[in-house]
Amino acid sequence: MRAYVRWAALPAVIGAVLLTGCSSGGDSKADASKAPSAAPVVDKASSTPSPSSSAPAIPEVGVGGTAKFVAVNPDDQSKTTLSVAVKSVRYVTAAELDNASPPKNGHYAVLTVTVKNVGAGQGRFSPYGAIKWQDKQTAPQEASTMESTGSGQDVDTSYGPGQSVTGDVVVDIPRTGGVVGYFDVPGDPAFMVDLPAS
Repeated sequence: MRAYVRWAALPAVIGAVLLTGCSSGGDSKADASKAPSAAPVVDKASSTPSPSSSAPAIPEVGVGGTAKFVAVNPDDQSKTTLSVAVKSVRYVTAAELDNASPPKNGHYAVLTVTVKNVGAGQGRFSPYGAIKWQDKQTAPQEASTMESTGSGQDVDTSYGPGQSVTGDVVVDIPRTGGVVGYFDVPGDPAFMVDLPAS
C-alpha cells in the first residue's frame, strides 16, 4: 500500500517543482513591467497635426487684392514666387470679345490681372487649362478658354525676376459669382479669385 501512495504522490511533487522553477528567479515588480499593457498605446504626435505640418492656406482675393504663390517651372522643377494682382472682373458677351464663339458654360468673365515675378528664379504663369470655377453648389469645373479681349498684354508667359505683365484672362463659367482657382500644379489651387455676383 505504501508503494501505491508513493506513485500517486509523484505527479503532485513533479508539478510543484515545475511551478516553483517557472515562477522563481526575479522580482515580481520587474517582471510586471515586461508584461504587455492592456491599455492601447496612442501616438499623440500623429493624431494631432502640428502647425508646421499643416498645409498653408490658399490665398483668396477679390478685386484690388494681390495673391502670392510659389510657381514651379515645369522644365526643371525650379521654384520662384509670383504675385497676381486682380485689377478688375467684368462679365461680357461673346460679341464683346475678340472673335469669340458663344460661351459653352453660360457666361464669360474677364479678369484683368498684373502678374509679377517677385522671386529670384524664372517663373511661368500659364492660365490655359489651369483655371477652374466653383461655388457653394458646384464642385470645381474647368473654366479656361483660349478667348481674348484683344487688348492688353498676354499674361501667359515666362517671367524673369522683377518682370511683370498686365493683361486679361477670359474664363467661361456656368453662372456669375463663385470663385476661380489657378492650378499651377496638380492638387490644390495656387490662389483663388472671388467673382462678383453681377
